[in-house]
Amino acid sequence: MSTAIMEKPMANPLREGLVDGRRPQPFTLVIFGAAGDLAHRKLFPALYNLMLDRLLPAHFNIVGLARHPYSDQEFRKEIEESIRHYSRRPWDAGEFSRFADEIHYVTANFDDAEAYRQLAAILQGIADRTHMPQNHLFYMATPPSFYPIIAQNLGAAGLNKPKQESDWVRIIVEKPFGRDLASAQDLNNDLHQVFDERQIFRIDHYLGKETVQNILVFRFANGIFEPLWNHQYIDHVQITVAESLGVEGRGSYYDNAGAIRDMVQNHMLQLVSLMAMEPPVAFEADAVRDEKVKVLRAIRPFSTRDISEYTVRGQYESGFIDGSPVPGFLDEPDIASDSRTDTFVAMRLLIDNWRWAGVPFYLRTGKRLAKRATEIAVQFKTAPHRFFSQTATPELEPNVLTLKIQPDEGIALRFGAKVPGPVVRIRTVNMEFLYGTSFADAAPEAYERLLLDAMIGDSTLFTRKDEVESAWTLVTSILNGWARAKNPIPTYESGSWGPQEAEQLIARDGFRWRRP
Repeated sequence: MSTAIMEKPMANPLREGLVDGRRPQPFTLVIFGAAGDLAHRKLFPALYNLMLDRLLPAHFNIVGLARHPYSDQEFRKEIEESIRHYSRRPWDAGEFSRFADEIHYVTANFDDAEAYRQLAAILQGIADRTHMPQNHLFYMATPPSFYPIIAQNLGAAGLNKPKQESDWVRIIVEKPFGRDLASAQDLNNDLHQVFDERQIFRIDHYLGKETVQNILVFRFANGIFEPLWNHQYIDHVQITVAESLGVEGRGSYYDNAGAIRDMVQNHMLQLVSLMAMEPPVAFEADAVRDEKVKVLRAIRPFSTRDISEYTVRGQYESGFIDGSPVPGFLDEPDIASDSRTDTFVAMRLLIDNWRWAGVPFYLRTGKRLAKRATEIAVQFKTAPHRFFSQTATPELEPNVLTLKIQPDEGIALRFGAKVPGPVVRIRTVNMEFLYGTSFADAAPEAYERLLLDAMIGDSTLFTRKDEVESAWTLVTSILNGWARAKNPIPTYESGSWGPQEAEQLIARDGFRWRRP
């Protein structure tokens, strides 16, 4: 059983989502690390798509800054190749020509003070030539070690403050926001020496995904589920972020991060906070983020015993993915032979507030699992009066609401229905909504939405300082507990659903993991 929601075609989801027809003011975007993978795979295709959708202002400029030596023309050619390959929208030579005319490149080291003076001169030259407001958006698409260096040099060059009261200056910081609580606090302090909190946009691309944004709409724009969204009706919640890929050439980074830093601290705790938050007083940045922080602070802290009992980490061994053999984690390039880095994490969280008292949230994420799938499953309590016990179907399956985030974005509801015939037999059926079939146009990429919001100045989908530090408080306690543990790290075969210890974790409460 499936739904087909086609009230009206959505020719442009982003444009329809803008409040009161907001559009960015003319601006200049400066991308630090513009020759890197993130810029070419995500940022430039997103900007190109925004331009095709007429969501960029008529006047904008892009300045790329990186160490690789390019002329403007060479850099534009590189961007053309990236857009041809990664853009969700068809290639249009005329549109790209207009787009490329606004792109400039600076060859420089991020710690070279002279480069920032040169950048300031370029930005002033653009303003003089175009008579545009000096609205500047700085994007740190660099390794995290450069974040404080770039911020300090922008401040020293006087680029951290607007030239006039009507202008604005903002900075986008990519995750990871630190590697533990202390380093996150240090990074926040470094950024705050130069920028105000309202200027800082910490980007987590998960918050740009349509289904993630739809959590708020689903919960608070519909009257049917929110009254049930509490411990009286919900049995437990499972959040799964499964990847079939391995470290994919990122061994050096991943061996210093692991699944808990790479996925749990940011993406997964964001999903927890959106699922568990109270209704905000208004749909605006601080009101939404206030409620998310309350959830993170309400998560019950882990004692040493809790860490051993309610968290599981693991490493993948060799196995098969889609019928092809793959190596184990310790055999991957740039991975230490004695590494204790986690490629799989499972945990049980409890949120100590009135709404969620006693409802466990189970989180699971890992690499080299059986398939790529991200979903949130809300399992409701079973019906209290089982008067069907004398029928041909004595055991009823619980109702489950599933929010599918990737690869197929949508929402499904599982419930029981009578099988046609003279005997009462009950079969579980699904009612399903899929973005791909219910709306006329493909959903925009996450970076399109987030870049547009940063240009407008809407920080609702960006993480705030206290939000980052609250998440790290929980994760750092787990990391410290793991560091003290001397027992071997559980392993799991590539192509499986993780170590057996993860099955035992959820089985202790009488549940089992879903198979997406």
